[in-house]
Amino acid sequence: MRHSHLAGPAASRADSIAIGEAARKRVAPGAQGRLAFARPRDPLALLASQETARVPELVPVRHERMSASPFTFFRGAALVMADDLSQTEHSGLITQICGDAHLANFGAYGSPERRLVFDLNDFDETLPGPFEWDVKRLAASMAVAAHDNGLGKSAARETAVATTRAYQVAMTSFAQQPMLAVWYARMDAEEQLMMLANNSQKKEAKALTTSIAKARKRTSLRALEKLTEVVDGERRFVPDIPLLVPAEQVHTGYEYDELYDWLRHLLTLYTESLAPERRLLVENFRLTHAARKVVGVGSVGTRVWVLLMEPRDGLEPLLLQAKEAGRSVLSAYLGESEYDNQGQRVVAGQRIMQAASDVLLGWQRTPIEGTTRDFYVRQLRDWKYSVETSGFNAAALSSYGRLCAWTLARAHARGGDRLAISAYMGDTLDFAEAIGDFAAEYADLTTADHAALLAQLALTAESGIA
Repeated sequence: MRHSHLAGPAASRADSIAIGEAARKRVAPGAQGRLAFARPRDPLALLASQETARVPELVPVRHERMSASPFTFFRGAALVMADDLSQTEHSGLITQICGDAHLANFGAYGSPERRLVFDLNDFDETLPGPFEWDVKRLAASMAVAAHDNGLGKSAARETAVATTRAYQVAMTSFAQQPMLAVWYARMDAEEQLMMLANNSQKKEAKALTTSIAKARKRTSLRALEKLTEVVDGERRFVPDIPLLVPAEQVHTGYEYDELYDWLRHLLTLYTESLAPERRLLVENFRLTHAARKVVGVGSVGTRVWVLLMEPRDGLEPLLLQAKEAGRSVLSAYLGESEYDNQGQRVVAGQRIMQAASDVLLGWQRTPIEGTTRDFYVRQLRDWKYSVETSGFNAAALSSYGRLCAWTLARAHARGGDRLAISAYMGDTLDFAEAIGDFAAEYADLTTADHAALLAQLALTAESGIA
């Protein structure tokens, strides 16, 4: 059943406000702090259910990354939180949501105008859904990060409240702006991160200014220098097994020539999703080498290919990344996407929520390894960088949360009824305080889930040794 799609706009401003006020009567903003479960929780079983479709030899890498801390567990447990959120009351106000809006999925990247912008940068789980699901995941990530940074429970809750309040204020502002102004709004990363650095202590300020410099250096050419080398006059990916495995060393059941035929077919189908002028751009390059890459935390084990594209003019190569796109973790609770192709679902959601998207962003579907898989394709690196918040004090973490909150509100205002959402939250602290309560409780829950994962992995290791 496919019903996860965005509703059309209300007939008038007054109608939108009335929709938001009616939602307040159904579920009061102050009730958003409730965290109760109608069925027993089994987070480890949910995580295990995702691994059946993953590359088997990469599953231990996923376990390793998720076990590092409660925050890394939280990053990889989008399905667990989706299941938990599905048991809570929500406003019924639907917008395009990220589905995985934790603080590490915000960051800087290069816009088509070659400006460094700050925005959401991960849309693997995007789907139309209740706006507060994203707000709760962002707020909870702030609380979990505060715990990881050694801050107390009170400080963790306050970072979540400050983040949510910033979302509320931003949405009120967007509700007062013309739709075109909302659509054109974007955050200059260098300006905002420098302001954040100036308001932070010396250690955090240095980390932020360093992140800006690093973002500028995270270009395709720098990735080319890091990931490849020239062998017998030809550039090739350097093995870093299991994190980066050249195509000729990947066990797919295909012969080498067959695998490259499939990759070229993938690229041909992908270009058909691009606008004509962008298709022409990609056609100026040809595939010369490929490798399977491990990315992220929750994505570990999905099929991700990095593609070395040599230019026909012999000058600057292009690096593309083709990432497998499965069903959103939200689909079991919100219904399937209106898009049959999961790569198209990701691309469509990204274009709605991001202020500026990669000009080479596209999708395709192709048979591989005995089944049909969907992929989306983008440039491997284009100044993309996430701020490292480990070690941030409460003030710095709250300030960063405000940047993320403004960005999330802008994304939701583009994809949903900003007037109704603003009217629902109102101008009191009820909504922010309730989300703070939710986030604080969810941080404790995440800590317990992480401990359960560690215990399970330890038991598995012990059984293996025996």
